[in-house]
Amino acid sequence: MPRARTLRTAVAVVLLAATAVGCGDAGDLRGAGATPTATSPAKLWPDLKPAASPAWDYDNGESEAMHITAPDDDIRKVSPAAIVRQEIAQHPDDYEGSKAQYHETARRMKYCGTTPADSRCPLLKAYYRDITGDGKPELTLGFRLLPGTQTAVRVYTVEAGRVIQVMSNNDAVSGVELAGHSVIIHAPSDLADYEYRFQWTWDPQQKVMLLTHDEMLHIGRTRHHSRHPSPSATS
Repeated sequence: MPRARTLRTAVAVVLLAATAVGCGDAGDLRGAGATPTATSPAKLWPDLKPAASPAWDYDNGESEAMHITAPDDDIRKVSPAAIVRQEIAQHPDDYEGSKAQYHETARRMKYCGTTPADSRCPLLKAYYRDITGDGKPELTLGFRLLPGTQTAVRVYTVEAGRVIQVMSNNDAVSGVELAGHSVIIHAPSDLADYEYRFQWTWDPQQKVMLLTHDEMLHIGRTRHHSRHPSPSATS
């Protein structure tokens, strides 16, 4: 065993024994050693003129009223499949026609709502949770964007009986979490052992979900994925 580790082990044993018998400690303050000097951020290019507009369109701060109502202001009384079909109807350039980007999604929606469930349906399981903090559940749903490997993640609330989309994100999704007032989306990176992580959080002033965190994190295991540019355009 290295000498430094042996010394640390011996000191730990002695301290543990002293604590057990209640001896030798008067409760006095002891120095913790040298403290690293705090370094403040260094501001670069103080004369640089601030940009007047964002470089990328994140679709932040945007909501969309769906042409569908919720009985008794209860989102749980609205069929998730009906909401997706309504999105398709409101965005025909994305979903309908052979030249549409996600035309296969629209075609396969006819398999949704059947019993037993049809694996050809692109709609994923719906989740209900109070994200806005108003005591009523919001709807978080996902559906596969076909052809391709992307997944649409949406959040809907209800205002005056109308279903309102308050978050819309399309990406190559590897996982989604709900945490408090946030939706966290995990997406693969083209760097081994890393992933992208996006956190969308409800903003009560804007009344939409805002992209509050966008980061690349080390996930500690080897895997390799190709990825579309991030963040992907939303519908």
